[in-house]
Amino acid sequence: MSLFKKKEEKKSCCCQCSVDAMEQAEETKKELGIKILGSGCAKCNKLEENVRQALEEMNIELPIGYVTDFAQIATYGVMSTPALVLNGEVVSFGKVLTVDEVKHILKVKL
Repeated sequence: MSLFKKKEEKKSCCCQCSVDAMEQAEETKKELGIKILGSGCAKCNKLEENVRQALEEMNIELPIGYVTDFAQIATYGVMSTPALVLNGEVVSFGKVLTVDEVKHILKVKL
């Protein structure tokens, strides 16, 4: 009889993340603005600093968010951090962009 059977939690294919967490991560990807993906290390912080400086120099106001959860980072297809996401699109990963590189990306993508 299945009346008293323990309810099974849905899991993703790797059994590391719940389906609900993966769905939430997918919704987060749709948010507009800039996201820095990484653990919060010195390289991630330098990328954030360069992004903020580029936005200030270009007089652009965009929200900047940080994603440190590696399950969420994986939903972007990023395996090397730091990474820069602009309006849901990964525009750089695995390196710290200079201020000029960030400005170029912003000019092209916005």
